Amino acid sequence: MAANPLNIIAIHPSSARNELVGSAQGLRDVWNSIEMVARTDSAVLIQGETGTGKELVAKAIHQESRRRHAPYVKVNCAAMPAGLLESELFGHERGAFTGALTQTTGRFQMAHTGTLFLDEIGDLPLELQPKLLRALQEQEFERLGSTRTIRVDVRIIAATNQNLLQMVEERRFRADLYYRLNVFPIDLPPLRERPEDIPLLVRHFVRGFASRMNRDISEVTEESMALLQQHDWPGNIRELQNFIERAVIKSSGRTLEFPCGELRRVVKCNTPVRNRTLAEAERDHILDVLRQVGGVVGGRHGAAARLGLARTTLIHRMRRLGITQEKAAAAGAGGDGWSSPASPAHTADAGLRNPLEPAWL
Repeated sequence: MAANPLNIIAIHPSSARNELVGSAQGLRDVWNSIEMVARTDSAVLIQGETGTGKELVAKAIHQESRRRHAPYVKVNCAAMPAGLLESELFGHERGAFTGALTQTTGRFQMAHTGTLFLDEIGDLPLELQPKLLRALQEQEFERLGSTRTIRVDVRIIAATNQNLLQMVEERRFRADLYYRLNVFPIDLPPLRERPEDIPLLVRHFVRGFASRMNRDISEVTEESMALLQQHDWPGNIRELQNFIERAVIKSSGRTLEFPCGELRRVVKCNTPVRNRTLAEAERDHILDVLRQVGGVVGGRHGAAARLGLARTTLIHRMRRLGITQEKAAAAGAGGDGWSSPASPAHTADAGLRNPLEPAWL
């Protein structure tokens, strides 16, 4: 039976690269990882908060790989009931269950010679995980209601916004499946860790939406840009994108206009903003956790696990906030690890500062 074309995505050669906008060190590290792993067939596990661009990274890996001209197929493991997910992944024969009127091709078979992207893999039901593990290891499976084994050649990329290692420890995710997926992990930084990329993202989104809506918007005030950089963006890039789309709709002139009241942080539009507040709060919280775990960063009982972060992500965040190894050790020993208030050097490390360049789009 022919594959449903809606299940297969054709990726323009430059689309994924064009959508990953930014120049911060965190994003450069992600691009380095993409370039390293793309030309292999190794499984990739992309981890990051909601809205950080996990699917864009998956598409970029496919586009940079030798499979770029083969199908790219995606499955959202959280978007359908457990009873239907097995059929969606592996297909079913006619009569396999009530309502199975025709033979159906599963996503694994659709992705043959290409890439299968398993989004929200942390929501995969426990009872389905052994069958997925076998399909990953053996590159073979059977449709529901069939005994015929189907062999495929599929590259697997999985993504999650959950802490899979913690789920393994809580027995909510199989350890063997986790290690099979976690061959090459890529951790995506949240937008609050790369505020220097916000002007680039704003320009990117404004140009796209203004062109689509036939608007002539070519500038944004420095005060507005500073306010955007101050917001912590819990929804990350997706939240910023939606916010800019609303702003473009509401703007009537050449300057981007947006309502300050929509931002969760209470900051007045026309009042100079302090850039240290969020950094100070984040720094204090990390130090407090380091005190609780005796200064240990990694491991099952370290600060990274307590904070729900990957060890490398926490180390990157500590460096950005000016938390050195000595300060972490001092916190673990019971000291506060630094002077208070924060020094100018720490403020600079935090990267939360107003853009000095003209804020033209």
